[in-house]
Amino acid sequence: MVGVVFIEPAGGEVELDATEGWSLMQVATSQGVEGIDAECGGSCACATCHCYVEGEAAAALPPPSEAELAMLEHVVAERRPSSRLSCQIKAAPTIDGLILRVAETQS
Repeated sequence: MVGVVFIEPAGGEVELDATEGWSLMQVATSQGVEGIDAECGGSCACATCHCYVEGEAAAALPPPSEAELAMLEHVVAERRPSSRLSCQIKAAPTIDGLILRVAETQS
């Protein structure tokens, strides 16, 4: 299992154990994390799982793909250098301890 922390828009912290290989969007939606709409179900087609990555483990993330970068152009909340789509981040031991702050609005 890979430990991740989601910080919901209202400020609540949810610590989860993620199954290796699952997208962090799948982990969040399966555990009821508030604020992730995931309208497209994880196909990188809607930008409604926008998060800001934080913590030391963020450095271990692979860079966003061209498709993810294109979708990040359509986020509703402020786009920041740390913006990522949680559907495009896979749980892996290298990101154990990653913190994702869910964007304050998705649509």
